[in-house]
Amino acid sequence: MPAQTAQILDGKALAQKIQLQLQNQVRSLQTKIGRPPGLAVLMVGDNPASAVYVRNKEKSCHKVGIASLGKHFPENTSQAELEQVIQQLNQDERVDGILVQLPLPKHLDAVSLLHTIAPHKDADGLHPVNLGHLVRSETGLRSCTPAGVMKLLQEYQIPLAGKKAVVVGRSILVGKPLALMLLEENATVTIAHSRTQDLVGVCREADLLIAAVGKPQLITAAMVKPGAVVIDVGINRVEDEQGKSQLVGDVDFEAVAEVAQYITPVPGGIGPMTVAMLLQNTVTSYSRTFGIA
Repeated sequence: MPAQTAQILDGKALAQKIQLQLQNQVRSLQTKIGRPPGLAVLMVGDNPASAVYVRNKEKSCHKVGIASLGKHFPENTSQAELEQVIQQLNQDERVDGILVQLPLPKHLDAVSLLHTIAPHKDADGLHPVNLGHLVRSETGLRSCTPAGVMKLLQEYQIPLAGKKAVVVGRSILVGKPLALMLLEENATVTIAHSRTQDLVGVCREADLLIAAVGKPQLITAAMVKPGAVVIDVGINRVEDEQGKSQLVGDVDFEAVAEVAQYITPVPGGIGPMTVAMLLQNTVTSYSRTFGIA
């Protein structure tokens, strides 16, 4: 019997479609508002991976018509200086979204910087006020990566109501908010993590399995129920025998693709969706400021 090959959930294609919609939305709003939406991405130090992410975000902003008001700070910038910059951006009428690029140098407290961002300008959707709105199923800016996962499932019309969803990973960035979003869609949700007993058994029960841990190829074919939907949020840089580095996810893609019905690739799955949702949050915040949304 030939190996079943899962259908690819193409996040890259959907992200491009969303960017096109946002571009049209920005064009029509700008004539009413008189300025473009603005996103300020703050980066501290010289982390090469962060520099690539920030460049990609700026390129995407440019495509959609969002003014990129980012700032790059030296490694030794103090907490007080950054908090002051965020306070100024909170007051700046040209800025609709503020984002602090992680990871930060060790001497800085990321949580306290996040709390300094005005909730309505929280482009990453991670401020406690916005997470509180999510818990209560109220409108608010949503965390970008989980929102990107939900948007991709919706695009491919994958039913969630009554389905068993297992989220592997409990971070505040992905695992916890994603579990809440799945609950909103009436899935039965289990969060699995490093202390979960019989992780293989728990995962094998899932109609929808989401890996968000940051461990290369943690999810094997033996952990996947035949015909399940598998979403890979992990992005890990690994080196092969020749010393060449490549990006892989938390899922053993080749093996799992033979068991699952749908699967996201890495790269080209959830990564582009995260950026698309960041742009979406910025445009949402921009239109709300003017009472248009």
